Amino acid sequence: MEGSAAAPLRTRVCIIGSGPAAHTAAIYAARADLKPVLFEGWMANGVAAGGQLTTTTVVENFPGFPAGIMGGDLMKRCRDQSLRFGTRFVNETVTAVDLSASPFRVVSDKSTTVLADAVIVATGAVARRLHFPGSDAYWNHGISACAVCDGPAPIFRDRPLAVVGGGDSAMEESSFLTKYGSRVYIVHRRSTFRASKIMQDRVLKNPKIQVVWNSVVVEAFGGAEGGGGGRRLAGIKVKNLVSGEVKDLQVAGLFFAIGHTPATEFLGGQLELDSPAGYVVTKPGSTHTSVKGVFAAGDVQDKKYRQAITAAGSGCMAALDAEHYLQEVGVSAQEGKSDDRVSD
Repeated sequence: MEGSAAAPLRTRVCIIGSGPAAHTAAIYAARADLKPVLFEGWMANGVAAGGQLTTTTVVENFPGFPAGIMGGDLMKRCRDQSLRFGTRFVNETVTAVDLSASPFRVVSDKSTTVLADAVIVATGAVARRLHFPGSDAYWNHGISACAVCDGPAPIFRDRPLAVVGGGDSAMEESSFLTKYGSRVYIVHRRSTFRASKIMQDRVLKNPKIQVVWNSVVVEAFGGAEGGGGGRRLAGIKVKNLVSGEVKDLQVAGLFFAIGHTPATEFLGGQLELDSPAGYVVTKPGSTHTSVKGVFAAGDVQDKKYRQAITAAGSGCMAALDAEHYLQEVGVSAQEGKSDDRVSD
């Protein structure tokens, strides 16, 4: 059976992922006649094919869409463009790889097996979320995990906002939100921040930022001003861990800034990861990983920017790096020809 362990599919480039990085890599690789096979996953990391953008509403900071575009629609366009140039899709989630020798072996949860001369890892990173009553109901209706993406939205302008976290990301996002919100609360479960001293000082000296120490969010609620049947966040309940007191905090937005989890578990430790975060380490100025012929793009290797446009840019880099690598090792088009039956 084609695609089985005994008769694996053969391709020059296998791309693992389904977000902007993966599809940009696929578009460039396909136009270079590398005939890529792309594993887009099936609810990989709890997210539909298309990645984190499928969980958002309107995307306003991706170039080319002056009126904005829904995250899901943007990813559908990316997929359609990948398909147009000949990318072959496998609607399964990669669960294991063997990067010990070329060609590399990629295996899915349905046991589909692909042998590839080059692999591009673009599996992304999942923003960590807190779960409490109302956290799911108001997700994308006032609750977010990306201040840079969502903070400038009209619903947050000149309104009080809250950020949960105590690291550098929380400090950066809180400072960023002061450009839009009337006041920014930082809710932190401890009495001190773990952020760098310079970031702490910047936040603590900002008159628009107020820290709620030793506290956690225990509930999110809507209100009459939210409209839409209460589907917009109106406030949060905050519990003081020292006194046990619970108070209401009227905010229009709540932003989680508690880190991201890169989707690298399936790699089985075969690529160098940074510690303790677990992002794939790439060589400066490139997408080359610790294994020659394996490349990483997008949020799986980017712990700083984590934007759709930067992910797309690194996807382009990965495809070009892979193409140059294949030229160097002399893999011919016929040797790496992919099977047409992979496409859906």
